Amino acid sequence: MTESPASRLRPPGRKWLVAAVVVLAAAGVLGWRLAAKTPERARGAQAPLAVVVATAESRDVPVLLEANGTATALQSVDLRSQITSTVKEVHIREGQSVRAGELLFTLDSGTEEANLRKAEAQVEKDRSDFSTAQRNLERQVELFNQKFISQAALDAARNQVDTLTGQLAIDRAAVEAARVALAYTRIRAPFAGRTGVINVRSGSLVQPTSNASPAGTPAMVTITQVDPIAIAFTLPERELAGLQRALAAGPVSATALVAPRDRLTGRIVFVDNAVDTTTGTIRIKAQFDNPGARLWPGMFVTVQVSPRTIRGATVVPAQAVQTGPHDRFVFVVGPDHRVAQRDVKLAYVERGFAVVDGIAPGARVVVEGAQNLRPGSLVAEAERPASGAAEESAKGEERKADKARGGKPA
Repeated sequence: MTESPASRLRPPGRKWLVAAVVVLAAAGVLGWRLAAKTPERARGAQAPLAVVVATAESRDVPVLLEANGTATALQSVDLRSQITSTVKEVHIREGQSVRAGELLFTLDSGTEEANLRKAEAQVEKDRSDFSTAQRNLERQVELFNQKFISQAALDAARNQVDTLTGQLAIDRAAVEAARVALAYTRIRAPFAGRTGVINVRSGSLVQPTSNASPAGTPAMVTITQVDPIAIAFTLPERELAGLQRALAAGPVSATALVAPRDRLTGRIVFVDNAVDTTTGTIRIKAQFDNPGARLWPGMFVTVQVSPRTIRGATVVPAQAVQTGPHDRFVFVVGPDHRVAQRDVKLAYVERGFAVVDGIAPGARVVVEGAQNLRPGSLVAEAERPASGAAEESAKGEERKADKARGGKPA
């Protein structure tokens, strides 16, 4: 097939040239449209973000430590008989409050009373024999002075007096022993407390046994002191130095949270002499007056202690402290209303506020709205909630926390 003369004269790249022109024109239109939208996006990125801002304060902050504790009796004793006898009368009821020295049990005392009378009679006999020996010695001395008897006879009379003097002392001690045995038949409360289960009744045979008796003989009754009462709990070992300084300065108070609206105030009375190497804690005891028996031995109680105070602490709302991949930080609002990220060290946290190192008092920190911020973001402070509403909200959160929390160590 032969080409026409017209086809031989047409330039071969004309079609490609037309296509290139069309592409360039389309790219120009697209670039113009994108350039027109860029200022609008830039203007949108610079729009201020609404945030709530608070000012960092400087004040002294008492460190409040919270721990779970167990109420324990200051005194508890198992009462057992010290002689073999039978129970004559039980004077108490189970669960009764008793006073110190109150009569609890009376044992049969027939044998002990007979032994006491016998010992007292022996003392009377010794006194009579001693008086006779004393008078005989006086006569012997007169006869010796008149040279009617020998020295040996006088020494024998003196020896008789000395022997009866010793015997009289022995028998007087026997009387005291008999009286002590008789006193064992009347069992009294050693201190004020509350009785437990009574394991004997009238006619029961009782005899001396130890607490570690292999026979496992139960005590006649257990008396436990409930007022005052102690609460045993533990604190981290890092708080030991501050607690010791506080105790050296004077009594350290403790608060027992018996119920959400029921609190008892006491004082720390015991710090253990060693730290538990397994848990890194140290045992503490606090003593509380317990009128009405609001605390009971074995009860789990939340205890609050304030052993030290952070002087001149920088305080911010706890909500302002954010957690980053490496450390904690806050957003600080500058004079130009742009935020800067400041790394902080968290020294102490309590409900509602935190003590931090890394910013100066007076700095304005973002409390709400930080989730949308980046360093350099432009912000506008939003209207803050009314103080009354904020306070009521905080109280509501605290009540919810008290209800859901069984007590957490600080």
